[in-house]
Amino acid sequence: MQHTDQIQALSEFLLEYATTLMGAGVHTNRAVRNISRIASAYGYSADMTIFQRNITMSLICKDDETLRRTSVRKLKPLAFNLNLIQQLSELSWLPVDNNVSIAEMEQAFRSMVRTKRFSRWTDLLLVSVGNAAFCRLFNGDLWAMLTVFAATMLGFLAKQQLTRLKYNPLGVIILSAFTASMAAACAVLFQIGSTPQIALAASVLFLVPGVQMINSIMDLMHGHILMGISRGIHSIMMIACIAIGLSATMLIVGVNSL
Repeated sequence: MQHTDQIQALSEFLLEYATTLMGAGVHTNRAVRNISRIASAYGYSADMTIFQRNITMSLICKDDETLRRTSVRKLKPLAFNLNLIQQLSELSWLPVDNNVSIAEMEQAFRSMVRTKRFSRWTDLLLVSVGNAAFCRLFNGDLWAMLTVFAATMLGFLAKQQLTRLKYNPLGVIILSAFTASMAAACAVLFQIGSTPQIALAASVLFLVPGVQMINSIMDLMHGHILMGISRGIHSIMMIACIAIGLSATMLIVGVNSL
């Protein structure tokens, strides 16, 4: 009975751990390594299949292979959080180095998950500054950078609000791209600065799914073909939505090229 309770508790914890880790934006191979490390520390082997929306995990006792448990859990649609990924990866070494109980692992996990992120206003400011810096990398002048800063603030604010209202994620990207690019189009209409086209093109760069594309390539390289293809297709769809929002602005404003 003790082993049955242990495998059930470990299975529930690992599923919660895995869905949180994947939702935070980690690539699949790292999640598999971390989960397998924790399971092995408690005397179990973990076999799992991870898809875009759910994870199937089987735990098998190394001493008694008849003792096993298979569970399925939906993945959490969380925001990318590099700090949480690092903390959860460090947590996977805790039972290996210190021989802690599953209850202690859960307590440490809850503490990490409850750690507050930056406020939405801090995110808004930092994303706007970062996108203005991208504009400068493409040789945008000071006026173009200021335009991109303001356009990004409006576009990202629209993204935050629409996400909170639980709009379709792809529709959110289209509307956010349209909002940001339409704001930046003012520089083209009124010929503000010497590089208004660069400002218009750079205004939607904050929506590009860079992490998603990197994870897609890494999944393919490590043999997680289905997950890599799924992430790749989703990245392409997101880029297409950005193009739709930007194209709508260009048609309205009458800009033929960037």
